[in-house]
Amino acid sequence: MKSLRSVDPTGPMSAPPESPRQSRGFRLFVPILAGATLRERMLACLGAFIAIALTAAACGLVLGAGGWSVLIVAPMGASAVLVFAVPASPLAQPWPVVGGNAISALVGVAVARVVPDPALAAGLAVALAIGAMSLTRSLHPPGGAAALTAALGGPAVVSAGFLFPLVPVAANALVLVAAGIAFHRLSGRAYPHVATAAPATSHGTTDVAPTLRAGVRPADVDAALAGLHETYDIDRGDVIRLIGAVEQQVLLRAHGATRAADIMSRDVVMADLATAPDAAVALLLRHNIRTLPVVDGEGRLAGTVGLRELASGAPTLGDVLSPAVTATPDEAAVALIPRLTDGRAHAVVIVDGDRRVAGLISQTDLLAALSRALAAPVAAAA
Repeated sequence: MKSLRSVDPTGPMSAPPESPRQSRGFRLFVPILAGATLRERMLACLGAFIAIALTAAACGLVLGAGGWSVLIVAPMGASAVLVFAVPASPLAQPWPVVGGNAISALVGVAVARVVPDPALAAGLAVALAIGAMSLTRSLHPPGGAAALTAALGGPAVVSAGFLFPLVPVAANALVLVAAGIAFHRLSGRAYPHVATAAPATSHGTTDVAPTLRAGVRPADVDAALAGLHETYDIDRGDVIRLIGAVEQQVLLRAHGATRAADIMSRDVVMADLATAPDAAVALLLRHNIRTLPVVDGEGRLAGTVGLRELASGAPTLGDVLSPAVTATPDEAAVALIPRLTDGRAHAVVIVDGDRRVAGLISQTDLLAALSRALAAPVAAAA
C-alpha cells in the first residue's frame, strides 16, 4: 500500500498565482464576494431583470397602462440585488424580503402620523425599522428604504395610509420572492437557502458527531465572532461548512498526489442480486467486512448491504439494498475523508465509468494511508 505523498506547495496543487490581468491594475473589476463567478453575476442580472419586470407588470395589471409607477416601490430594486446576487444570505430569504419590507413600511407610516418634522421622522423611521426587523428576525437592508419611503413618501403614501405596507410593499415583495424561487429552481441554485445542519452522530447516543470532536464547533464560531466584534452576513452553519471545505482543500494540496487506485483493495468480496441473504451474511462474517457491494445481472454496482440491512429478514438482497458510496480510481484518496467520517458509510466502492466495481476503500485502508503520511515527515527529520 502506498502512503499519501506530500506535494511541493509550488506545484500544480497549490493556489494559482496572481493572474497578469489582476497585476495590470484590473483589481477593481474582481468581484468582492467570495464565489462570485462571472456566471453567477450574469444569472443575477438576468434574474433581477425578470423579477422587477414581472413586479412592474403585475402593478400595471392593477392600475392599467401607465399606472405601474404608482404601485412599484424603489426598495424592490435593492431587494432584487440580494435575492439574485447573494441568494444564500440570511438577509435575502423570503421572510426578510417580505416581512422586512412590509414591517418597515408600517413603521414608516406610523412615524409619519405622529412626527411632523420630516428630518426627525426620517431618522426615527429608519431606526425603529431596524429594531422592528431585528425583533421579528426579518432584517433586510432595503427595509430601511421602505421605512424612509413611507415616512417621506408624499401624497401617494399619505392617501394609501396603513394600506401602503400591504399594497404596494408586501405585494411587490411577494411577487419578487415568487420570481426568485422559480428562477433559482430553473437555474439549479437553492433558494430559499437551507442552512447547513450541524453534524450529528448516527448511533443514537449523546456524543457529538466525530467531525465536531476535534473540529470546529458552533461554540467556537460564537466565541470567535464575540472576539472580533463584527457581524457577518453568513449563517453560522455555513461558516462551519466553509471551514471544513477549506480544511479539505488544504489536505488535497498537501496530500493530493495519492489516488484512490493507489490504496484500494482490488480483490473485492461481492455478491449479486441473486445471492440469498443468508449467503450474504456468511460472506460478511467469513471475510470480517462490514460493507458488501452488490452487482446486477450485467455486473454493474446496484448498491451495498451490511449486517444491519440483512437483519431485517427480507427475502432478497434487492429489498434491502442501500445506495453505494462511490468514487473513481483517479480521485484523490484524501477526498474520501468526508464520505468515510459521516457516521454512515464504512467503505467507499471504487467504480469505473461503466459503474463496474474496480476496488474498495474501507475506513481502515484510509486510516492506514493517513498514518503513513503523518509518520513520513517525522521519519525524514530523524
